[in-house]
Amino acid sequence: MRLSANLAPRVILAALAVIGAVGLAAAGGGDVGVGRRTWDFEKDAPGRIASGFTVAVGRWEVSEKGGRHVLCQRAENEDRTFNLALVDGTSYRDLDLSVRVRAGSGNIDQGGGIVWRAKDARNYYIARYNPLEDNLRVYKVEDGKRTQLDHADAPGDREWHTLRITMKDREILGYLDGKKLLVAEDSTFSDAGMIGLWTKSDARTCFDDLGVSDSASK
Repeated sequence: MRLSANLAPRVILAALAVIGAVGLAAAGGGDVGVGRRTWDFEKDAPGRIASGFTVAVGRWEVSEKGGRHVLCQRAENEDRTFNLALVDGTSYRDLDLSVRVRAGSGNIDQGGGIVWRAKDARNYYIARYNPLEDNLRVYKVEDGKRTQLDHADAPGDREWHTLRITMKDREILGYLDGKKLLVAEDSTFSDAGMIGLWTKSDARTCFDDLGVSDSASK
């Protein structure tokens, strides 16, 4: 089939756009063109940190669980240690952030959560689920010091749960398995920052299906 002179350039440009989108999805792990980035770790090799993540504290590596690849924190650190892996090149202010989390072992602490508006490894917001304490909490971590912003009761089990946070301006809303449990306001970190994953001390926890979008794109 021959294309008209006017139509051919448009067809070529459309094909290049599709190829580019596929390439970006493969490199970045996520949903190009729908306003949301996702990381499911399926293309990452077990035994090492996932592509595009930087370990700030702890020992993070991809593992195979139930036929899926997940990112796990393996270190058993002291009580006041915050284990943290940040996602390279991310910069979000108002956002909709979620992850699936499953607690493993831990005598001092269990579970874990998601980090956003991170300036560095000592300054960020964190929402975390802890089945050892049967609760869900949101904090700010400023210069390494953690301050609680809200608290809610949560199931004390080691099943997979979906943790979701939205933040717009200074308002933070937190959800567990679709149920809104946390409401807080804070303006300590008002600029865009990185997102990441977090556990505390000896909490050995796995994460899957990390996803983020600008809240304005919803």
